[in-house]
Amino acid sequence: MKSVLNLYKKVGQTPLEVIKKVKEKYPHYKRMKMGYAGRLDPIAEGVLIVLLGDENKKIGEYMGFDKEYRAEILLGFSSDSHDILGIANKGKNIELDIKELKKKIKSFKGKYEQKIPKYSSYKIEGKPMFYYARKGIDVQEIKKNVLIKKIEINFIYKISNKKLLKIIINKMNNVNGDFRQPDILDNWNNLLKEENKYFVVDLNIECSSGTYIRAIAEDLGNRISCGGLLLSLKRIRVGKFFIRDSIRIS
Repeated sequence: MKSVLNLYKKVGQTPLEVIKKVKEKYPHYKRMKMGYAGRLDPIAEGVLIVLLGDENKKIGEYMGFDKEYRAEILLGFSSDSHDILGIANKGKNIELDIKELKKKIKSFKGKYEQKIPKYSSYKIEGKPMFYYARKGIDVQEIKKNVLIKKIEINFIYKISNKKLLKIIINKMNNVNGDFRQPDILDNWNNLLKEENKYFVVDLNIECSSGTYIRAIAEDLGNRISCGGLLLSLKRIRVGKFFIRDSIRIS
């Protein structure tokens, strides 16, 4: 019997929902202790490492593995969660200089101090930061140093307001649990009423453990003064575990 499973988490699923489905599909795992090494946000998909039995004692080792992602950053907006699963605001209308944009993106490579998003599971006094954010309680800013080993632009494209709204609605419909979906959808419907097109940057990012890709999206938006947030995220590698080998649980 395996001690590690390389599973594919779909958009909208939580890691615990993936584990539940594994136990339903494979009864021989039903009584085994199963834990995941590195969570993924609701709108994210891709590699989820699940440890079985005594392998859970090594969870710290697995958590420390480097990660690789395919990400799409939407420019012209920001949100309180730094992704589309948040209350968003429109940024400034500016003429985007593609050459300057590429330089700003490349500047993330190397050591990088980022602020942990307030809508995250990082714990302060035993409670995740999103607990305080939802109650409107201000907490201290937490910053951490991470390492961006590689950041490469695949391509930059434009998306219409209608297509963007369709993508957002589809992702929201796949997310279970209370993530403020009605308020967020109302907000996006208002923001995307007028016909327009927005830039999206498609990237590959290789980074150290604990890096928040949506914090990169937020920081990029600030650096180019028009706003940025995460439109989509796919984890394509955790250490030696690749997405091409991931088991998909329907």
